[in-house]
Amino acid sequence: MKGELLVFSGSANPGLSAEIGRWLDVEVAPATIKQFSDGEISIKLNANCRGRDVFLIQPTSSPANDHLMQMLLMLDAIRRASAMRITVVLPYYGYGRQDRKSEPRVPISARVVADLIEAMGPDRILCMDLHADQIQGFFRLPVDHLYAAPVFVEYIKARNFPDPVIVSPDSGGVERARFLARQINAGLAIIDKRRPQANVSEIMHVIGDVDGRTCILYDDMIDTAGTISKGAQALKENGAARVLACATHAVLSGQALERLQESVIDEVILSNTIPIAAERKIDKITVLSVARLVAEAIRRIHNEESVSSLFL
Repeated sequence: MKGELLVFSGSANPGLSAEIGRWLDVEVAPATIKQFSDGEISIKLNANCRGRDVFLIQPTSSPANDHLMQMLLMLDAIRRASAMRITVVLPYYGYGRQDRKSEPRVPISARVVADLIEAMGPDRILCMDLHADQIQGFFRLPVDHLYAAPVFVEYIKARNFPDPVIVSPDSGGVERARFLARQINAGLAIIDKRRPQANVSEIMHVIGDVDGRTCILYDDMIDTAGTISKGAQALKENGAARVLACATHAVLSGQALERLQESVIDEVILSNTIPIAAERKIDKITVLSVARLVAEAIRRIHNEESVSSLFL
């Protein structure tokens, strides 16, 4: 018999957790999260977990190490409190870009994080738009991989952009862009970027017809916004009538906001897997909520129903 649904949240994105709770018609269970003066994290769960089906929502966004450690401690507390089943909900998987050995003598950090999470004894993982699909295989647990694409599809269709084309900012994101293009019946283009030698500016070639069209650059995340801004400039130089940027994870580190503001991009469409502080929002940014999608996945896991059918 399945236990009663219980949702906890770390401090990384309490707004998203509360919204997910509203869609599930449950209150987020209280927990006390404190930090000692030396930086150590203290956790206390203020709800009974015994025999419950527990979901812990915590993106490991900046500061990644604090949020990761906080999640590990909360998982240990939930397991020791005799939860019937524990599901880790990772709207954003930190360290996901370090998914392979890109050069000698470097760690595969995404695997290290997976091992740390698994060591705390959860039963399954629920994540969204992993940077690399193979990260699912780093876990020996069941992994449900969600995509924010349905949220973006709904928004783009409602805007009814003229003659749209979905653009992958690099060769690695072609499958992601192709999926979105198929959903909205749009064209597909690819930006091929090359660096002739170290410290020499990238040369960008646009593969596909973008002349006079509405171009939507689609990626899993925007970090420093360097690649997406240069890609937008390349599209404009190839005759694009309008350029939008669309990404699931708003990492937005360094000078990202300044680059986006100064770029030729007309609108930046992001999801709320990572919170954007009100004082950091710029006029170009539109934030779409993935709470309903994540809540439906949680409901289906709790009721032992199919999650993959959400994307058929």
